[in-house]
Amino acid sequence: QVQLVESGGGLVQAGGSLRVSCAASGGTSSIQGMGWLRQAPGKEREFVAAMRWSGGRTYYADSVKGRFTISRDNANVVYLQMNSLKPEDTAVYYCALHLYGGDWYQSDEYYGWGQGTQVTVSS
Repeated sequence: QVQLVESGGGLVQAGGSLRVSCAASGGTSSIQGMGWLRQAPGKEREFVAAMRWSGGRTYYADSVKGRFTISRDNANVVYLQMNSLKPEDTAVYYCALHLYGGDWYQSDEYYGWGQGTQVTVSS
């Protein structure tokens, strides 16, 4: 069973950058894609970005396109590089596994959530 552990959150000023990481372990050969999702206080969890393992195709929410970049290394670590951060990006960021055949842009199509990492952007 795959386990996901996020790290790298923190406090940053608006316009700044931050990178969060997600390390996958255990049964990683079954992964066909991973995503980053976030949940702000009082709001539903929303899709941010995702990557298909085979071929590396990426997917982004319109709200982060051009500012955020998802990537992975050879050690099953997925990164989310966040640039030009805005106060509205403040949320707990989670990584999760993508459900095979599911809609990449829907948060319901992800499972195996990590514990999350807090990202706070001050104005």
